[in-house]
Amino acid sequence: MEQKKAKLVLEDGTSFDLPIIEGTMGKPAIDISNLSQNGFVTYDPGFMSTASCDSAITYIDGENSTLLYRGYPIEQLAENCDFLDVSYLLLNGELPNQNEKNSYVSEVKKHYLLHDQLNSVFRGFRRDAHPMAVMQAVVASKSAFYFEEMNVYNRNHRKLSANRLIAKVPSIAAWSYLYNLGRPFNYPRSDLGYAANFLNMLFSSPTQPYEINPILVKAFEKILILHADHEQNASTSTVRLVGSSGANPFACVAAGIASLWGPAHGGANEATLKMLQEIKNESRINEYIERAKDKTDSFRLMGFGHRVYRNKDPRAEIMRKTCHEVLSELGLENDSIFKLALKLEKIALEDDYFVEKKLYPNVDFYSGIVMRAMGIPNSMFTAVFALARTAGWIAHWNEMFLGENLKIGRPRQIYQGKRFRNLSQDRNVSKD
Repeated sequence: MEQKKAKLVLEDGTSFDLPIIEGTMGKPAIDISNLSQNGFVTYDPGFMSTASCDSAITYIDGENSTLLYRGYPIEQLAENCDFLDVSYLLLNGELPNQNEKNSYVSEVKKHYLLHDQLNSVFRGFRRDAHPMAVMQAVVASKSAFYFEEMNVYNRNHRKLSANRLIAKVPSIAAWSYLYNLGRPFNYPRSDLGYAANFLNMLFSSPTQPYEINPILVKAFEKILILHADHEQNASTSTVRLVGSSGANPFACVAAGIASLWGPAHGGANEATLKMLQEIKNESRINEYIERAKDKTDSFRLMGFGHRVYRNKDPRAEIMRKTCHEVLSELGLENDSIFKLALKLEKIALEDDYFVEKKLYPNVDFYSGIVMRAMGIPNSMFTAVFALARTAGWIAHWNEMFLGENLKIGRPRQIYQGKRFRNLSQDRNVSKD
């Protein structure tokens, strides 16, 4: 079948035939990769209309509230899989059979321990440093510990790096928090599942063992699964861009953590809890609802609406159900913050303004509530997000090297600066 083409016609009559690329799902793309050879570049702030790569990992249909990992709906994966099932799926394209799962779990657990010298790296930070700052730096420092077997063009080396990252990031995240508190670091336990192991590292102490609650563990598994990947978002694009230079994978993931830390990206669930704490009680909800509607007011309801999903966030309904299960299990239905959140949810779902604009509660609204109920502090919310998203980052990083069109990222620009200037004339240089 002959490839479809689009025609770009300039005012002077000059025209260019541009190939049209169609994926298995989603919108077709006009291939403008050779346009610069004809003296033109395209202008697309935020790359909102630009596909930077081919990918077979995640598909999002924002109009129809669809999120697929390797073709599987997120609802099915969250209900029937654990995080390591999903991590394997993202990396390898298929869910593991039992033998593959056993082998993968064993391989990940083999790399659980952090290098002992990292104790010194942690102790170089102030005790009040944000966990994300510590986490980013420590992940980057792993490049100094694992520089052998680090040929990014070697498939086996990439697999080893992927397993190390999936295994070690939970310990790095937990230790970043424990260092804040001045508590001793808890070492990972290979007898526990992935999620339970992280919760144990976060909450256990030499004097008070952590009691594993299956409902909380399942809820945390769902948080990890729902946040594991989300197509070409800012942090994933960052990982790919840094990785396109052939950089060490730990440096690439550290760059992804830096991007994720921004409040417009991974900090939304932390911002949602801060907003609820600012509102304080139910009597002030209407005041803040009206402020959110006021275009002259900079206040926004955090945790509502989504840049990609024009209808409901498919992850939100899963997290909403999980949220109510966790609050019921812990007897927190009457906690003031949780009552406030549920009241705000009810009003927003029924208010014509929010319904018309499709500003529904998103996954960040509910995940922040769930993590607070579990005892995870606000400062750790984005760190948990980074822990989950590591699976997606490393899957995209690996996929990049499997493709045929690997090129170092080099976005273009429209220069709006000064034209050619003469330094000697501008400085009015005088001779003595």
